Amino acid sequence: MTRKRPTIADIRANKGKHQYTMMRVTDWDELAAAESAGIDMCSVPPEMLVEKRFREVAPSIFAIPGQALYSAPATTDDTLRWAFRMMEAGADAIYSAAAFQTVRRMADDNIPVIGHVGLIPHFSTWTGGFKAVGKTAGSAMAIYERCSQYEEAGAFGVEIEVVPPEVTAEIAKRSSLFLVSMGGGAGGDCQYLFACDVLGTNTGHVPRHSKKYADLAGEYARIQQMRIDAFKAFVTEVQTGAYPAEKYLVKAPEAEMKAFAQKMQEK
Repeated sequence: MTRKRPTIADIRANKGKHQYTMMRVTDWDELAAAESAGIDMCSVPPEMLVEKRFREVAPSIFAIPGQALYSAPATTDDTLRWAFRMMEAGADAIYSAAAFQTVRRMADDNIPVIGHVGLIPHFSTWTGGFKAVGKTAGSAMAIYERCSQYEEAGAFGVEIEVVPPEVTAEIAKRSSLFLVSMGGGAGGDCQYLFACDVLGTNTGHVPRHSKKYADLAGEYARIQQMRIDAFKAFVTEVQTGAYPAEKYLVKAPEAEMKAFAQKMQEK
């Protein structure tokens, strides 16, 4: 049975009834695996989304392209043009941590926007660096107020990152936003992880909320050692004369080779 790609209407109808899954993927193998595994949504690099094969690889995935804030288009008009290109290419929503007036401008053109609250990497200097946010009543209220601003601006949802689960749960009761929880507990509408953490290929900081389900880094290391061992064996066999053995060589009729040798002597 072919799986249907969720729509905004589907997602809103399922609020409070269904937990969606979301994965950050950065290459075609990860995208294909997400499609085959039944992942509902993927955060994807814009350069992947615009390729024709994107929907051939992932026909049923709700695709959300996004760019880091300071590498994204700078003005509202630039962001709007970028969002139009993404939607034309097949995006289902776009991620943007831009100003609320920019979010409002996109929402006015019916572009589904997912914003960001809690730990926002681009703004982390304001909240004390890369650490949990919302652990005090005041900071938790600030997250709720930011959600309210997104809601007023017409956003479809927000990524709520590294906040206490109680904060996510309370906001979910009072907001129509689709809450994408990354380390924010099960009170959201969607659970979001990065493929590099899930697959065990992350060689940098591993967030507390991430869970490793595979050790591809270990597998890659094992495969690399297999390459090295095979290459070493080739070097040894060449140096000892074991390669090329007769079975790897082309055979020709003995008479023809004798005739060839005679012709070479005549040169």
